[in-house]
Amino acid sequence: MVSETSTQDTSMQSTTATTREETALQRCVNSELERYFEMLDGEVPHDLHRMVMRQVESALITYVLDECRGNQSKAAQWLGISRGTLRGKLADSKQQS
Repeated sequence: MVSETSTQDTSMQSTTATTREETALQRCVNSELERYFEMLDGEVPHDLHRMVMRQVESALITYVLDECRGNQSKAAQWLGISRGTLRGKLADSKQQS
């Protein structure tokens, strides 16, 4: 028979282990998703994957371009994509604005 206390201890250890395995970026995303769902206040999210991916990609591209001082060739290399793909993503983000 397993006591309630040992079950809680195991649960807490499991949660702690999971937290340790998460990267800082994953923790940040999880935290923002928690805030987003709180703001929804029970409403059903729509197109969540697309929304998150667009926002993360936009932030990533903006940050890398800043680090590369606007050099698109260097930024594309850092991102592991072609310069043409980067330019396409930049054009798409301007159209969405």
